[in-house]
Amino acid sequence: MDKIIRWGILGTGKIAKAFATALRDVPDVELAAVASRSLDSATEFAREFGAKRAHGDYQALADDGGVDVVYIATPHAMHHENAIMCLKGGKALLVEKAFTLNRRQAQEIVDVARERKLFVMEAMWTRFQPAILEARRMIDMGEIGSVRNLQADFGFPADVGPEHRLFNPLLGGGSLLDLGIYPLSMAAFFLGPVKGVRGYGELTPAGVDMQASFVLQHEGGALSACSSSLNTWTPTTLTICGDKGFLRLHGRFHHTERFTISLNRGEEREFHFPRIGNGYAHEAMEVGRCLREGLLESPQMPLDETVELMGVLDALRGQLGVRYSVD
Repeated sequence: MDKIIRWGILGTGKIAKAFATALRDVPDVELAAVASRSLDSATEFAREFGAKRAHGDYQALADDGGVDVVYIATPHAMHHENAIMCLKGGKALLVEKAFTLNRRQAQEIVDVARERKLFVMEAMWTRFQPAILEARRMIDMGEIGSVRNLQADFGFPADVGPEHRLFNPLLGGGSLLDLGIYPLSMAAFFLGPVKGVRGYGELTPAGVDMQASFVLQHEGGALSACSSSLNTWTPTTLTICGDKGFLRLHGRFHHTERFTISLNRGEEREFHFPRIGNGYAHEAMEVGRCLREGLLESPQMPLDETVELMGVLDALRGQLGVRYSVD
């Protein structure tokens, strides 16, 4: 592959704009094209962020021969269709989380990508933040001893109507897919694969989860207690506990630049690891690294784990009574 990675962005919403902003901080890339269902929206986005081409439909981006990799920034419910379309167009993919609505859809994307030998990664940007990587390194070095427990939360009151994607079951609404994916993914990142899950939730009149609390059992026996909420502000911290002390990622943990280590003997140390720009550059840099090295997936966010965690979300939704039409 050429040294310059040519990006396409599918979608022109808030997250697409954040990612386009981040690409300005990534070396050896260009924003080659953007696509929207509205040509006016795509043209305005291209003008604002310097994309070379604007497409008025998604298929045109999938067919654009001047694009190496597509960032899928549409709502959850569209990811499966958009990803399959782009893979059939020969494009590598970075797919925004939640990756899909359920495990079946996730597995289908992975199967097509592997069949066509194309790179795909879930856009779990948290896993590539400098502070997160350093926290993981220090835990692996035994700084807090044998790790057996984790607590994490993510919540804010969503001031939007029932038709909004956060609450609309047709668009994959609910706190789990939008926010709960963060504690879940990071619990697996720090404590390993999930063996079992038990959860409870408060549902909206439309039948999606307004808030949820769940406990994970990891292979090896470690436990995580996690929560997500669309009706309360939560500290949004993550704490990993060992027999020598604990490490806390301070709020909002999903893009934190700071953590502390507190040891049993009373010692506390604080660490700062700044991110680049708004933080999205790090996942884009990982995609570029993988493409240049000929990798088909990132070892930091492997595809089998993405599929497994979608299965955990399926199990949780089943326990809470949240169902989507594609289930």
